[in-house]
Amino acid sequence: MKIVCRKCLLAEMDLQEVYQSVSEYVEALPPDKKADDEEYARRLEICKGCESLADGMCVKCGCYVEARAAKKNADCPDEKNKWE
Repeated sequence: MKIVCRKCLLAEMDLQEVYQSVSEYVEALPPDKKADDEEYARRLEICKGCESLADGMCVKCGCYVEARAAKKNADCPDEKNKWE
């Protein structure tokens, strides 16, 4: 998995590489740490409707939502925890 530079601007990054990196991260999660497909899809639908989603990232915590949503025990960083 290629590490994405945390100090680069979006204009300096290959967005396809960023997407590939996040996808590889999600795929590499051990099954016991990974949310099932239904829960993952439910979480992403919630994120897609959230005002804190910007360019695939959560402005509340800075995570890539597709990576965070894939983790079984992860929570939404919003104070209302929209995933509950």
